[in-house]
Amino acid sequence: MNLSKVLGGAGLASLLMALPAVAQDAAAETAAAVVDKGDVAWMLVSTMVVIVMTVPGLALFYGGLVRAKNILSVLTQVFMGFSMIAILWVAYGYSLAFAGPTEGGLSAFFGDFSKFFLSGVTLESTAETFTAGYELPEMVFVAFQLTFACITSTLIVGGIAERMKFGALMAFLAIWFTFSYVPMAHMVWSGPGLLFNMGAYDFAGGTVVHINSGVAALVAALMLGARKGYLKEPIPPHNLVMTYIGTGLLWFGWFGFNAGSNLEANALTAVALINTVLAPAAGALAWALGERITRGHASALGAVSGAVAGLVAITPAAGFSGVGGAIVLGAVAGIICLWAVVNLKPMLKYDDSLDVFGIHGVGGIVGALGTAIVANPSFGGYPLDGYDMGGQFMVQLTSVIVAVVWSGVVALIAMLVVKALFGGAKVSEQAERDGLDLSTHGERAYN
Repeated sequence: MNLSKVLGGAGLASLLMALPAVAQDAAAETAAAVVDKGDVAWMLVSTMVVIVMTVPGLALFYGGLVRAKNILSVLTQVFMGFSMIAILWVAYGYSLAFAGPTEGGLSAFFGDFSKFFLSGVTLESTAETFTAGYELPEMVFVAFQLTFACITSTLIVGGIAERMKFGALMAFLAIWFTFSYVPMAHMVWSGPGLLFNMGAYDFAGGTVVHINSGVAALVAALMLGARKGYLKEPIPPHNLVMTYIGTGLLWFGWFGFNAGSNLEANALTAVALINTVLAPAAGALAWALGERITRGHASALGAVSGAVAGLVAITPAAGFSGVGGAIVLGAVAGIICLWAVVNLKPMLKYDDSLDVFGIHGVGGIVGALGTAIVANPSFGGYPLDGYDMGGQFMVQLTSVIVAVVWSGVVALIAMLVVKALFGGAKVSEQAERDGLDLSTHGERAYN
């Protein structure tokens, strides 16, 4: 067939001129579907080390801080909380956080149930990375985000340790996960999300993870009431060696947490990784120095607490901060969290058993606000296009307020529901006196 006769000269010319554009579009579509095996391998490793960060890392960190009669209760709460949230994540959490319409309705706050039990998540479906033309298998993204949901929820265990009914805790975590963690993840990390569209910087979870869980732990602790003897008699940790081991596992897992949040294996991933070394190092040194000045000694517990404070603070800034900013941010978090734990907590007389609010809540606020500053290119930072420090600080402040209010309200309602369902959320005085290991689980950690 003679195309010139069918189309005419002008039609043929137009077709020939269009062919390069068509070829370019096809090439672009092909490029957009490229999956790099190195990125996939890195993300799978990151996912596994974040699991280590929770089980056993967080469990051992918390376990060493409670009294010997309650260690198994804490280990069980973290382990079972992780197990429950993992299932809830694939059931509906992922769908509500990352699926759904791109605009209209409640899309700024929630997704929908279109990926209920991962419906539509296939071997071919992908999730975007930060580099145009490269994507991850969606199942990899689902698994990675699952670990964030699990550790955020189980962080709350530290605020109510040694006194909450096991069933009540599990119910509380399920409600809070559904109505606080999921919408916060959507608001901050999903395209239609409210805070995402405002331009909030949260590289790995300052608002979504740390402020969110820290505020929930504080509200739950206040509504539950203090442990028997709190502020009247010493309640010392029973095994700081165990806490030290837990800290090491947390720090190791945090590399997957922060560097994995780049979703790729490249130079910015290395920036996030080295910042995850420097900030906790600075936090540990700053806390120890603060203790030496104010209390006359630098303690082992203070050193590991400062390291965790530094890890918390660098989380939202990991891929935005230069190394100098990471050191300063970690040190500032170490000093401020020391004040929150040693001064603010006794002053307000709330029993946040293992200082979840004092370290994760306060440290998360320091990190979220500090991210706007350390991202400044003049300080060696790596901001997104259109960055303005003053404007970014106000966006970060807005995201902090939203996280505090949202988590606080959900935690309050969740505790009211749980109290009604379980006839109160706190164990009896006798059960608390005997220890939750024996009274709740019928076993002892040590003979």
